Amino acid sequence: MPGFGTQISPMNIVIVESPAKAKTINKYLGKDFKVLASYGHVRDLPPKDGSVRPDEHFAMSWQIDGKAEKRLKDITEAVKGAEHVYLATDPDREGEAISWHIQEVLKHRKALKGVDVKRVVFNEVTKSAVLDAFRHPRELNRELVDAYLARRALDYLVGFTLSPVLWRKLPGSRSAGRVQSVALRLICERESEIEAFKAREYWTIEVEFATPSGERFTARLTHLDGKRLDKFDIADEASARAAAERILRQQSYAVAAVEKKQIRRNPPPPFTTSTLQQEASRKLGLGASRTMRIAQRLYEGVEIFGETVGLITYMRTDGVAMSAEAITAARRLIDTRYGESYRPDEPRIYKTQAKNAQEAHEAIRPTDMFGLPEKVGGGLEPDQLALYELIWKRAMASQMSPAVIDQVAVDIDSPDGTLRLRATGSTIRFDGFLTLYREDEDDVEESEENRRLPPLNERDALARGKVDPQQHFTQPPPRYSEASLVKKLEELGIGRPSTYASILQVLQDRNYVRLDKKRFIPEDRGRVVTAFLESFFERYVEYNFTADLENKLDEISDGRISWQKVLEEFWRDFSAAVAGTKDLSITQVLDALDADLGPHFFPPLPDGRDPRLCPGCGAGRLSLKLGKFGAFIGCSNYPECRYTRPLAVENGGENGEPVGPRELGADPESGLPVSLRKGPYGYYVQRGQGDESEKPKRVSLPKGLAPAEVTLDRAAKLLTLPRDIGTHPSDGKKIVAGIGRFGPYIKHGDEFRSLRGDDDVLTIGINRAVALLAEPKKGGRRTPTPLRVLGPHPRDAAPVNLFSGRYGPYVSHGGVNATLPRDLEPESVTLEQALELLGARSKSKAKAQPAAEAQTPAAKPGKRKAPARLKGAKKGSSSRAKAPAGKKKPAKETPEAAE
Repeated sequence: MPGFGTQISPMNIVIVESPAKAKTINKYLGKDFKVLASYGHVRDLPPKDGSVRPDEHFAMSWQIDGKAEKRLKDITEAVKGAEHVYLATDPDREGEAISWHIQEVLKHRKALKGVDVKRVVFNEVTKSAVLDAFRHPRELNRELVDAYLARRALDYLVGFTLSPVLWRKLPGSRSAGRVQSVALRLICERESEIEAFKAREYWTIEVEFATPSGERFTARLTHLDGKRLDKFDIADEASARAAAERILRQQSYAVAAVEKKQIRRNPPPPFTTSTLQQEASRKLGLGASRTMRIAQRLYEGVEIFGETVGLITYMRTDGVAMSAEAITAARRLIDTRYGESYRPDEPRIYKTQAKNAQEAHEAIRPTDMFGLPEKVGGGLEPDQLALYELIWKRAMASQMSPAVIDQVAVDIDSPDGTLRLRATGSTIRFDGFLTLYREDEDDVEESEENRRLPPLNERDALARGKVDPQQHFTQPPPRYSEASLVKKLEELGIGRPSTYASILQVLQDRNYVRLDKKRFIPEDRGRVVTAFLESFFERYVEYNFTADLENKLDEISDGRISWQKVLEEFWRDFSAAVAGTKDLSITQVLDALDADLGPHFFPPLPDGRDPRLCPGCGAGRLSLKLGKFGAFIGCSNYPECRYTRPLAVENGGENGEPVGPRELGADPESGLPVSLRKGPYGYYVQRGQGDESEKPKRVSLPKGLAPAEVTLDRAAKLLTLPRDIGTHPSDGKKIVAGIGRFGPYIKHGDEFRSLRGDDDVLTIGINRAVALLAEPKKGGRRTPTPLRVLGPHPRDAAPVNLFSGRYGPYVSHGGVNATLPRDLEPESVTLEQALELLGARSKSKAKAQPAAEAQTPAAKPGKRKAPARLKGAKKGSSSRAKAPAGKKKPAKETPEAAE
């Protein structure tokens, strides 16, 4: 190994993914090594048809990312003068793929002639681990590369084959992904379970007892007339009162039996990727993506007391084992910090459940078990310290003694033996690992075994106290949180450690789901897409099919199966399924969606009315329709009846707010019906039904006016807007009040003022309006607060700042803003990187200026083509009904081929 006990070569080039990692290991390797960062993947499949060619044994075309070209030029120049190149990207399949891509590009550019290329991997960014890895270099692992190629090709073929089908048959939908579609199905199915759930009433009877010494505790009725009570045996208040009366009739009770047992609770294993994401969500409130970004920073290295060091091992892993050195260190620290009783006699050895040994790396743990959180905390940001402490505690606890818990169950009988009650409790005899760490769980009902009972023996007399019948209702299954969804995906074998965060993020980015109170709720768009896929591509959103495909990908990385063979088997059936939808008519699609989603969008009404009866014409049937911009609900009597509403449950808005039209009465002036409606931009009142010769008048509700508070009188007044307030005394021009895009306002000539506070658009008078117009106009942007000051600019010493903007993090200096690339984390950006981004941005603006000045007049517009009719929809058919007004045309989307 050059540089370690042998003759030093002229230059050793090391290539890693990130600048933070490069900075850390460069200090370990010394001046004879030059470490360069590729900033993640350098090339990918072009987002167009033909990038993967099944007819050519799945040959692939690759395209170098524009931002990566500069990095590759620097790497190519450096490699040309080197003797050794070390590919030191991350130790998993993605890391192997990045190394392979870099090697292929350098080969193509003829930069590797006479250069020895090796792969080095290390599970932690520490000096000893890095130097040891460089002493044991290896060749690229072809099986891992093949597994990457298969996964990338699969995702591309699904994305670029299935997404156009969605766009054609389901206008307004977004792209479909191979794994995200299955995760979306999980979320939608859970929502359907919640909607179909019928709460069931049941009662329990809690009774207070006192021992002769006066100690009190509570027991629950479990047997009545010698029969054990099931959950729903006491089903209503009358039954509960009757049971309570029987208990009250008897004053003295006695202990019939005391059951004691001791259990040992073992600690959980150290973190894998999925369990880290789950616990970080439960304990710290961090999303999966945020957790992985922080973990990446802790892995690549942070500066502690002037030294850059990696604090945790590699964070994308499904392994639960720890190295012998780490276990030994943990046991030593347990002895020192907690005492010998907290250290088991033998080390704890955990075995991974991962099916693929190639990717079953060591568990996530601190690189130095003696790196106490309070010791390293001074160099960490709050989120970094919180996550590091969680990882440290879990790893340490995994090597500690089990907790010993005494459990007690006491049966209490009435004198006549017809009633039996039970009290349960538990006490911790020895806390063991619980002194350091307690694992949280999702959606677990509170147990009554977490309470202490007084000392009790058989035949002890007890005095009965208060009898408390308690009403309960069964609860629907909870919506998925990020933690519980990751856990479910892992249980089903869907996705892998490196994919969980991106799966959740893409579903939100495509507006298929939203997070509300940390729970996933499917958007109606997501439910429509899921219903379509289940109806026409059922096999490809089945859980077992997706999990089996993941297993085959694992077999590829283990060298047990050819990647082309897996793709051939998949493509043969998948391409046939796609071809089968070619002649699928819109009517067929609508019928399938209507059958699947009808119970959701048209639930039974409390008053027994038909939920599908059109409120517009009173005769048509409501159903799902497909318009140019997506799905909506419309009337079967179109075009005679033009009633539509957004894709939402009628009277199913949040907080009980209505979604469907609510008739308020007849307008006093015109006699036309006035209704309250909800559109894409909120609630509004409307005069008329939309089928008169004139367009119906519509006015948005002002902020602060709840839909439930809208009366016919209030609506009629709103429909008079805009209204004249009077003339301005200075120039005699009219002052007008109205409601616009940004809320209530007054207008005088070209001057506008927004109405806020107690100013009511319907009642504001001339004096107040003149006073408001005399006030200076509030304007100007709020100066944002930088996330970080990166340092002074070398040109003028003015600060270079890092901000969080609407479109992501960016750096700024002297009026020039530059957005950070996706692969550059805000936490790791340096002043040098910011200067490079700002310089590139300044150059692009300078080039754009003369180009803009030299633009020629636009070409004459040609004839506009008529919009194509949806396939299968006859002229004048209901499937061509207009979409609800106000919907904007979605931006054209390229199908993403990522999982």
